[in-house]
Amino acid sequence: RSDKPLIKINCGAIPETLFESELFGHEKGAFTGAQSAKPGHIEMAHGGILFLDEIAELPLASQVKLLRFLEDGEVTRLGATKSRTVDVRIIAATHANLEQMVEDKLFRLDLYYRLNVIPLHIPALRERRDCVLPLLQHYIDLFSRKNDMKKRLTNAAMETLLSYDWP
Repeated sequence: RSDKPLIKINCGAIPETLFESELFGHEKGAFTGAQSAKPGHIEMAHGGILFLDEIAELPLASQVKLLRFLEDGEVTRLGATKSRTVDVRIIAATHANLEQMVEDKLFRLDLYYRLNVIPLHIPALRERRDCVLPLLQHYIDLFSRKNDMKKRLTNAAMETLLSYDWP
């Protein structure tokens, strides 16, 4: 899928009223202002990856619609009568505790299990200080090459960054 689309969606940034149209697309005239047909983010990611950032922010009604897609792999645009099969790999991320949200009935258990196939916990940078210098060196080298210049950190700068709290 490396040469296919990677579509990123911040679930917390899309208003609930627009979520279905953004994710599944719509046909011309499906609602006021729908001047032409528009594929949704899922269709645009066909063959590639759909990254759902801040999945915990997704309203319950939208969770049901996403779950339906995950179960059958079919998308029906708003106002359409036919569904389309879409091949998409889903990656979801959140800073929230989804298990607790499931217990509190704020996140659907069935959607949680659909998404929680290969969980990855990435600790905060403050919990893995040994990564600070390699990350800094990587980005200094990357931008030095990109801008055709040689940059480096002073010892004082490195000590400051290593002692930073990284909240």
